[in-house]
Amino acid sequence: MSGLFEIVGRPSPDRAARVEELRRLGFTWADYEDERYWIDQAAAMDEAVHAELEEASRRLWSVFDKAVRYVHRRRELYELIGIPPVLWNMLDQAPVAEGPVISRYARFDFAVTNEGIKLLELNADTPTGYVEASIATPWMCEQAGIRSMNGSMPEQVRSAWEAEKPDTAACIAYGEHAEDSGTVEALVKHSGRDMRLVDCLELTIDDGLVKDGSGAPIHRMFALYPKEWMSVDDGGEALAYAVESGQLKLFNPPHAILLQSKGMMAVVWGLHELGMLYDEEEREAIGRYMLPTYNKPVFSGDYVSKSMFGREGGSVRMYGREGELELQDEEGYDTSGLFPVVYQKRADLPRVTTAEGELHLLTGMFVIDGVPCGMLGRAGGLITGNASHFIALGVK
Repeated sequence: MSGLFEIVGRPSPDRAARVEELRRLGFTWADYEDERYWIDQAAAMDEAVHAELEEASRRLWSVFDKAVRYVHRRRELYELIGIPPVLWNMLDQAPVAEGPVISRYARFDFAVTNEGIKLLELNADTPTGYVEASIATPWMCEQAGIRSMNGSMPEQVRSAWEAEKPDTAACIAYGEHAEDSGTVEALVKHSGRDMRLVDCLELTIDDGLVKDGSGAPIHRMFALYPKEWMSVDDGGEALAYAVESGQLKLFNPPHAILLQSKGMMAVVWGLHELGMLYDEEEREAIGRYMLPTYNKPVFSGDYVSKSMFGREGGSVRMYGREGELELQDEEGYDTSGLFPVVYQKRADLPRVTTAEGELHLLTGMFVIDGVPCGMLGRAGGLITGNASHFIALGVK
């Protein structure tokens, strides 16, 4: 499997100096709490593989966009894919975006192997890894002497944010959580907009009017905040009402949560099997690039189960050929007690040998303003979780 990727370069003997250089560029968590998150090497793929990866992303983006429009205002399907009821009115009343921008900031995650390119999931609401992909990857590829394909990411962010025109950007624990804060800061910088950056925990909401910690009203906000948590967080229902009543324009838009649910993969696969909704070209893309996925445990073996709103590997369980539990994530937060579970045919990640040992490589593709435009590499165990490393992806 590893033949698809060539590991390029050797780690510098002066890692601290390179980590400091990345810090100056805006990637401040290359080393974090004694963990070597960043691998000082790059993984190079063939140009033809990258071209197919972009094409797969483009075609699947259209497939998922069509599915969201089918699911919209079908509450029985909201329930099927785990959408919390507190969000149903917001989703029904908010206008659906025209064109393929139901989410303007998203990332597909693929297993790229000799058996083909297979979609594992779509992170369409609050994907991280933007700094790694847009800032660290071009720098690292230049160091390694390979081509970065991520150069247009800032331009796509500028286009997306110009369309949405947020006045505020927010994340939880802004100024304290290095990754989320750095991600928001990089997005704001690349957008070219003069904006407030705030902590979600400092927001107040009074009858639908959202205010920052100083009491200033917020009308258009980019929030690196998972929308499903409105169902469990204090103030979540009030935030949903602010959007529902039109007093807050939220970005990513509300319907990004429909794309975010892993249950949407089961909807797409079910429609595909039933011969509904999709034309011949779309059905070919689904069969080629997606894995059989269901909301019930129909497999006898070689499958994965995961919460419809699990993140960073949380809640993932992998089953072997005889249906035995082979591996489960121990690092991420298990949300399978809060949201329904989805069952997907298993596709193992390819192995690569790096300075950090033999690892499994996950290939991400950002889709920003509807355009596939940047790769993200994560290397770790069979389940890509919080303990995984970042490695730059480029083209040889």
